[in-house]
Amino acid sequence: MQKIIILNFGSQTTQLIGRRVRELNTFCEIVPYNRFPQDDPDVIGVILSGSPLSVYDPDSFQPDLSGIIGKYPVLGICYGAQLISYRYGGKVESAGTREYGRAHLSNIEEGNPLFDGISDGSVVWMSHGDSITAIPEGYRTIASTSSVRNAAFQSCSEKVWGVQFHPEVFHTECGLKLLENFVVGICGSRCEWSAQSFVDSTVAELKQQLGSDRVILGLSGGVDSTVTAVLLNKAIGSNLTCIFVNHGLLRKNEFEDVMKDYEVLGLNVIGVDASPLFFKELEGVTDPEQKRKIIGRLFVEVFNSEAQKIEDAKWLAQGTIYPDRIESLNITGKVIKSHHNVGGLPEKMHLQLCEPLKWLFKDEVRRVGRQMGIPENLISRHPFPGPGLAVRILGEVTPEKVHILQEADHIFIQALRDWKLYDQVWQAGAILLPTRTVGVMGDERTYEHPVVLRAVTSTDAMTADWADLPRAFLSEVSNNIINKVKGVNRVCYDISSKPPATIEWE
Repeated sequence: MQKIIILNFGSQTTQLIGRRVRELNTFCEIVPYNRFPQDDPDVIGVILSGSPLSVYDPDSFQPDLSGIIGKYPVLGICYGAQLISYRYGGKVESAGTREYGRAHLSNIEEGNPLFDGISDGSVVWMSHGDSITAIPEGYRTIASTSSVRNAAFQSCSEKVWGVQFHPEVFHTECGLKLLENFVVGICGSRCEWSAQSFVDSTVAELKQQLGSDRVILGLSGGVDSTVTAVLLNKAIGSNLTCIFVNHGLLRKNEFEDVMKDYEVLGLNVIGVDASPLFFKELEGVTDPEQKRKIIGRLFVEVFNSEAQKIEDAKWLAQGTIYPDRIESLNITGKVIKSHHNVGGLPEKMHLQLCEPLKWLFKDEVRRVGRQMGIPENLISRHPFPGPGLAVRILGEVTPEKVHILQEADHIFIQALRDWKLYDQVWQAGAILLPTRTVGVMGDERTYEHPVVLRAVTSTDAMTADWADLPRAFLSEVSNNIINKVKGVNRVCYDISSKPPATIEWE
């Protein structure tokens, strides 16, 4: 299948470039800047990403471009454009002040294929501290802004373009059109990448890869593991066994509800209620990292115990998605952290790893799920942390606290659905604080827990803004929680963005 290679120089928006290319129904791979796949016959073009570094820094990333330029169409974005200019005789200098925010294109070269259908005045988004003050000999400027003369340039002899703005971000109004001009118009993509093509090719590959082997999958109730299960079920049917472990830290009635959903999907699922074991091990533990380690260790032990009952299993399937794998490597190719959904199990169980979603972004996972007819309530579910409510209960985790938080969280999430706000929010939940506050109910003084509501908007969870929910909505939810959840007498709303805060409190 045709593909675009995106060389990653460390920009926070590199993944966004990949998602935009996929929106054009074109497959792409994001690779470290020094790991270009030589002699891959499917490569039709290359995009050089941005970077937090300056090209003239001693420690900047300086790959050999000789095997790329002249062989493939190339588009440099921000640092990528500056790298091309710097390496071929142009000049890149500090802009003095960081050029950040909206700008308007001007002097667009008429007839240039990169700007086909894009006119002067189009809004673009700048985010750089350096500027290309002189382009190399044999290159020409093809667009400017009021403050950046060389906002875009092109080689006069090769299919090489550079832009100092970011076409991948939402604020660049013509961004997707520009990327389409490059990927489809210049590189010649046939636009073969789609949810249906992925399902067809992946099911065929799984049948060939797995044959008649038995496969074990750890289900979480989330969209990634659910789509993985349905894909595998299409490929190998009853040879797939799914294990759903209830650690007692799920949302209200979630274990029972998800088991019913999986039954409707025709999956072979073993449900294991291990909540007493988890609560026992968490007694007296207040440190967030220690809580996570205990939950992770116990999950592995419970899962392993159940998996050993399945004879002749040869594969462990996981819902690992593409951002997990990108984030697990830094741009030098070294491992930073593991994103395996069930860490340690392949080594303990001597199983081969099967990851059918390893090339998909989260929004693509949802499209694939819808393509396969998975119910919308499973596809559109908000992300939920692996340790569950343990990272939303600050301090010690007890069954009593979990019950309080489940009830408050249920009221909050149900209200989001009732008010038609659920799909406008990336993630939402309630947090129970490890303190008590004074209140008055009726004629009596109370001394009970405060609950914090958290709702954010995001596209990929790398950054997030607090959701500006209607005041009437928040008032209704607060009243319902205080009136209906015994043990709560105060409700607050978290208006912190990421960064500097994180989405979860622990």
